[in-house]
Amino acid sequence: MEPLSQAHHDDLVAATRDGELWKLWYTTVPAPETMRAVIDERLASQAAGNMLPFAVRSTTTNRAVGMTTYLNVEPANRRLEIGNTWYAKSAQRTALNTQAKWLLLTHAFERLDCIAVEFRTHYHNRQSRRAIERLGAKLDGVLRSHRVMADGSLRDTCVYSVVASEWPTVRLLLNANLVSSV
Repeated sequence: MEPLSQAHHDDLVAATRDGELWKLWYTTVPAPETMRAVIDERLASQAAGNMLPFAVRSTTTNRAVGMTTYLNVEPANRRLEIGNTWYAKSAQRTALNTQAKWLLLTHAFERLDCIAVEFRTHYHNRQSRRAIERLGAKLDGVLRSHRVMADGSLRDTCVYSVVASEWPTVRLLLNANLVSSV
């Protein structure tokens, strides 16, 4: 993982084309032609202190294959959300997501002293829900009719979290998953 910049543009455009991810109705992935604007928006949000976006680079290809972000950071409540995560189709179901989440969660709990880290996804994004559950996060609940999607449909949002008391066990699970994927 590395801080997101416009230098990642071409790799990220290629990553969205791998699987035509922007066409999925149950998630929001930038279309190739909007990538530059999306990166600019995320960098502006970072400058305003609202998020910390990252490009996720494959160590195999040395190309950025997706993005992930710290967002909804609440320093007073010592919590944040990890979200806006997407990966090229060829990078999905690889150790890459586990590695990225290990880095993000370790930093959140061990450096930022978070009490809770949250993940949110569309109720119908079963692949994302399973990936979040494999990380060891627990379902807190479903926010019904929570968001209006670009196509006008209403999104029910599944909210998951890992809390500080669970972090030692989740860290062991992630370490075991990383060792078994080598």
